[in-house]
Amino acid sequence: MMKRSEALFGAIRVPLDALAVLAALVLSYRLREATIDLVPSLQLLDPAATLPPPPVYFRAFMLPGALSFVLFAAGMGLYALQTTRSAWNEVGRVIGVSMLWLIGIMAWYFLVQKQLFYSRVLLLHGTFFIAVFVSGVRGVLILVQRWLLRRGIGVRAVVSVGRQAVSGIARETLLRDPRYAYLGHLSNLSAVRQSAQTPDLIIQTDPNPDSDDTIALIDHCRSHHIGYAFLPPVFADVPHQLRVERLGLLPMIRFRPTPLDGWGRIGKRIFDLLGSLLLLCVLIVPMLVIGVLALLLQGWPVFYVSRRMGENGNREIAVLKYRTMIRDADARKADLAALNHRRDGPLFKVRNDPRVTPLGRWLRRFDIDEWPQLFNVLIGTMSLVGPRPHLPEEVNRYTSYQRRVFAVKPGITGLSQVSGRSDLTFVQEVSLDLKYVEEWSLLLDVWILWRTLIIMLAGRGAE
Repeated sequence: MMKRSEALFGAIRVPLDALAVLAALVLSYRLREATIDLVPSLQLLDPAATLPPPPVYFRAFMLPGALSFVLFAAGMGLYALQTTRSAWNEVGRVIGVSMLWLIGIMAWYFLVQKQLFYSRVLLLHGTFFIAVFVSGVRGVLILVQRWLLRRGIGVRAVVSVGRQAVSGIARETLLRDPRYAYLGHLSNLSAVRQSAQTPDLIIQTDPNPDSDDTIALIDHCRSHHIGYAFLPPVFADVPHQLRVERLGLLPMIRFRPTPLDGWGRIGKRIFDLLGSLLLLCVLIVPMLVIGVLALLLQGWPVFYVSRRMGENGNREIAVLKYRTMIRDADARKADLAALNHRRDGPLFKVRNDPRVTPLGRWLRRFDIDEWPQLFNVLIGTMSLVGPRPHLPEEVNRYTSYQRRVFAVKPGITGLSQVSGRSDLTFVQEVSLDLKYVEEWSLLLDVWILWRTLIIMLAGRGAE
C-alpha cells in the first residue's frame, strides 16, 4: 500500500513546480524589462520594445506557460508517486522537460499564433530559470523526504517469504535503501501470521502459480491490505539483464544474455567496421612488410588459418593469423600433450613451445601475429573486442555455464587478455569473459583496446 508521505510528496510537486515556473517567468520578464543580460559585465541587449504589459504577460503567457510545463512534466513521468528518486536523475528529467517546454512554446507561437514570441532572450532566460528553480525545489523536497525517512517516517516495512532465502543483491538493497526497513525472512504464511509485526510489503522468493501456498499468501496480502511482490525465481545472479515487457496486456519478464541486443549490436558493429578500416589503413604497409619477411624466413604459407568456434558456439569460423609455427605444428600437438600447463580446463598451452619459429616468437611477443584478424572483423565473423575464439575440440568439453561466452562474437582482444593473459586459470578467464558479455559497453571496448595497445608496446604478449 502507498504510504501517506509518498502521496503527499508526489502531489505537492505539482503546485510547487507551477510556482517555480511562474517565479522563473517573472524574473525573466523583469530582467528583459531592465535590459539585463545573464552574462556579467557584458551588455549585448537593446532596450525591449515588444514586451506586453505585466497583466497581459501574466494572463496570456505565464499562466498557460506554467500549465503547459506541468502537463509536459506529467507526460514525462515527473509526478510518479515514488518515495525518492536519484537527485541527478531528477535534474536530468527536469532539464529534458524544460527543453521540451521551450520547443512547445516556439511551435505554438510559430505554427498556431503565426507570429514570433515577444522576446527570444526572455524565452531563453525563462527556460534556464525554469530548469534551475524546478530542480532546486525538487532538490529541497528530496532532502526533506530523506530526512523524514531517516526518522522512520514513510519507511516501508518489508518481509521476504519463501522456502529459499532472499537473494544477496535484494537483501543488500533492502538493508541499504532508506525507503525500506527489512524485518527479515520468514519461511511461510503461518510464520507471517504469527509475527508480531505487520509489514507494508511482502516479497515472495519462490512464487509458483500452481502452489496453494502462493495463492494463500496472495489472498492474505489482499485481504489485509499488504503489498505483494515476488522476485524472479531464475536469473537472480544477473538482474541487470532482465527487462519488463508486455505480451499484449500481460506483463512479461524477458532475459537478455548481454546488452549487445538491438541498438547495442548495431553500435558495436559500426564501431568494429570503422575501427578495423582505420587500423587496416594504418597497418597495411607494416603488414605487407611482415608478410614478405615471413615468406623469406619461414617460407610458404605466410598465413595460418585456424578453425575456431564463432558466435553462438554452433558454427566454425576461419581465423586468420600470421604463421608463427613450423608447417607440421598441428600434427605434433599430440606429442606435446604432457607439456600442457593449462590442466585446469580444456585449453592447450605449452610454455616455450618448440614448434614456434624465431620470427613467430617475436611476432607473438608484440601480438603482431593477430593483425590479420582485422579482416575477420571487417567481414563480420569477429569483433575488435570480445572473448577469445577457441578450438572446436576445446569447446566440446565446455560446460553449459562456460558456453555462455558465445552470446557475442569472439574478439581479437578481450577483458581476459588485458587482465592476465596466459597467467589466468581457465575459470578466471571464463569469469572475465562472462563479465564482459554481461556488462558490455562501447566505453569498455575503448578501454580494453587502450590496454591492449599498452601491452603490445611493452612486448608482454604470449611467446
